[in-house]
Amino acid sequence: MNRHIDQDNTVNASRRSLMKGTGLAVVAMSMIPVATATEALAQTAAWDKVFPKSDNVDHQKVSFKNRYGIALSGDLYLPKNRGSQPLPALAIGGPFGAVKEQSSGLYAQTMAERGFAALAFDPSFTGESGGEPRNVASPDINTEDFSAAVDYLGLQPFIDRERIGVIGICGWGGMALNAVAVDKRVKAVVATTMYDMARVMSKGYNDSVTLEQRTQALEQMSRQRWADAEKKTPAYQPAYIVLKGGEAQFLVDYHDYYMTPRGYHPRAVNSGNAWTQTTPLSFMNMPILTYIAEISPRPLLLVHGENAHSRYFSETAFAAAAEPKELMIIPNASHTDLYDRMDKVPFDRIAEFFGQHLA
Repeated sequence: MNRHIDQDNTVNASRRSLMKGTGLAVVAMSMIPVATATEALAQTAAWDKVFPKSDNVDHQKVSFKNRYGIALSGDLYLPKNRGSQPLPALAIGGPFGAVKEQSSGLYAQTMAERGFAALAFDPSFTGESGGEPRNVASPDINTEDFSAAVDYLGLQPFIDRERIGVIGICGWGGMALNAVAVDKRVKAVVATTMYDMARVMSKGYNDSVTLEQRTQALEQMSRQRWADAEKKTPAYQPAYIVLKGGEAQFLVDYHDYYMTPRGYHPRAVNSGNAWTQTTPLSFMNMPILTYIAEISPRPLLLVHGENAHSRYFSETAFAAAAEPKELMIIPNASHTDLYDRMDKVPFDRIAEFFGQHLA
């Protein structure tokens, strides 16, 4: 059934003015320590999340490898009163440039409170996961990371491998949709406050980048490869979330999450670290949502804020997807409100969605 829900039946016709730019304008800062190509970084034993620990959930650190041999680090959340029957499970990733101690962990813990086994993981090359150089993204490898999480969940005796779903947040929302289109083991998918990273990196916000600007960006990144090869280490982008006044509201919102006690985490790319300068290269000609219609006949739920600068990503994805699909618009919500605002993220609806489709 095609359901396009606007909770207060209003549409904000005027979107805020957005900054033009390519993937060079991805949220970024300076470099973090390097891990080996396959081994995960040492996992932190202490509770170091940006959200409080639930008394109703058991938590454990886990690790697993993706198809490329990169060790991924995850936090597995299980309901304390889970009984003896195998549980439905969720693999959760995002936002782009975040770590599992932030939004994905909050989502995982909250869904575990609602009866699901939930795995929040760090994507390859970031957080406590392995891979080098550090802080680089890949449309292929990071799509694979979701399937690797499904691999892990399906091998656990307390999980029903025929009842696995996926949640992707922000830029990992697009990765989640790409992964589910190809990975037929996943029975249902939710993408919240979704970014299509290939689209924004190659075309800029609102597809505003001209061919000339795209060519110039590719020329710059292509030549940067020689500089990186010569130095045998990649160059990193400069500080991004540094407010000097006059920035677009969505940048202020990012700063309010990543650079304040609300969401700051030292391992997050967006909290004082940086993507490599050439990170956008692999996204520039590899659109990740080409096959979104092939998620069908498995159900898709897209959730976005009414006032989010990124809302058009979900609207376009919804139009391209096949049935069954649903687009849920959260009134008066911004992009980052759906990272952690418990009164904004529709956890009850998400739990209902997976409860129905992972039955």
